[in-house]
Amino acid sequence: MPKFYEEANNLYISPNMPNHPEIKLLKGFSSLAFGASKENAVLLFGEPEETQNIDDEILNNHSLVYHYWDQGYSLFFDLNKNSTFCSVEIDNKDTLLFNTKIFTLKEKEIVALMKENGYALTDTEVHQWGERRVSFDDACLDCYFENHKLVSVNFGILDEKPEFKYFPN
Repeated sequence: MPKFYEEANNLYISPNMPNHPEIKLLKGFSSLAFGASKENAVLLFGEPEETQNIDDEILNNHSLVYHYWDQGYSLFFDLNKNSTFCSVEIDNKDTLLFNTKIFTLKEKEIVALMKENGYALTDTEVHQWGERRVSFDDACLDCYFENHKLVSVNFGILDEKPEFKYFPN
């Protein structure tokens, strides 16, 4: 029987991942809410197969990544924000978005699915190595295609914009 617990008004279920990972735009991944701790991720998904630190000194981003290679996803924790869960990279072919297996869809179908759910396409880019990125900024979702097939999905939460203060002279 699963164990239930609550943290910061979010309900979590432990210890195993559901059969189909689920993208919950701007909210979280499956039962793990954005802002959750590393410890809660381990309770829900188990110990990661590998961990990695990523530092970007230019953008002042410092992340800890929990890789779950066999399950087809990686969880990112923002070390600048008390190691809280902030984004996911997924290549699990069973992943659901709006109750649809996203990896079975073509680019135009993903654009239509997002539009049906209130998210407009904001950007596309073809990288030098041939991978195509399709972005929905309001949903913090990037879809990556190779040879017209979806190969990975990245999504997370919006960073709070720093509050601008105007001080008249």
